[in-house]
Amino acid sequence: MGEEERLQGVRVAVVGLGLIGGSLLRALAAAGHEVTGFDADPATREAARTEGFRIADSVAEVVAGSELTALAVPLTVLPEVIPQLAGYDGLVTDVTSVKGPVRDLLKDRRFVGGHPMAGRETSGFAASEKDLFDGCAWVLCLEPHETDLSHWLTLARLFTGMGARVVPVTAAEHDTAAAQISHVPHLFAAALAEQIVENPLAGALGAGSFRDGTRVAATRPELTAAMCGGNRGAVRRELHRLIGVLEEMSEALEAEDPVAALTPRLRMGAQARRAWPATPGQATRVPAEVQALLDLGRSGGWVTSVGDTDVVALRPESDRKPS
Repeated sequence: MGEEERLQGVRVAVVGLGLIGGSLLRALAAAGHEVTGFDADPATREAARTEGFRIADSVAEVVAGSELTALAVPLTVLPEVIPQLAGYDGLVTDVTSVKGPVRDLLKDRRFVGGHPMAGRETSGFAASEKDLFDGCAWVLCLEPHETDLSHWLTLARLFTGMGARVVPVTAAEHDTAAAQISHVPHLFAAALAEQIVENPLAGALGAGSFRDGTRVAATRPELTAAMCGGNRGAVRRELHRLIGVLEEMSEALEAEDPVAALTPRLRMGAQARRAWPATPGQATRVPAEVQALLDLGRSGGWVTSVGDTDVVALRPESDRKPS
């Protein structure tokens, strides 16, 4: 069994200080790491300096001397930022909500793709907070025969040390799951919300179901468009699948007894929602090996701490395996 450890005093550069990047800057500093930030917006840089953070004035300056660089800029901006890493040989990760395209952009670097599932409808450095990642699922991509396992474990130690639940998956698996539980729901929320534009009565009657179903529609449209456009293959597949489900519900409403026809379809969703989030089973140890880690992620499990030869992991109770 490995002895769990936390990384101490890592020199980290954070490029992009919006909600996620700003929160990462705060969380890393609070965890005792030597962190420097950069943002293309001078006002954001000044706001961060005012709060006492070390802030650089260029990408080249912020990465100089760092062991790890976290790219926290939108997918559409990455092609402009990556060339500015010329000469940098440290480890690189990112926080982008789409992983396949980022993997392609950084394939020639020491890179491990990441995505903390900690977004919200607000944005910008002013919305960031150091506790944003406490308990959140933090995807770390693990590509067989491609990702350096030691690099993956380094980042897993760093992020579990900040309180995150690290989920090992491939980029393709992440992008499909993200389309299902994030990207398509953003599109659906926008479609629901726009109904009240031409029907003020509907807006006046809106209550809990409208509020909860449309919350993420308040996200900046540019951000939603960027993540859906960057993941368009998976988003289109999952959007068409959802449309198919809605068409089945529409057909049920045309039945002689629409209540009886619709209830079984609704029961499946009701049971799934009541069972979420899954109750974790007891902590088990999983070998620090690529296939074992991917099996953990595919079962809905996650890593809570990292040792020298294994990791401590939790799985949903129904999928729990003996240690």
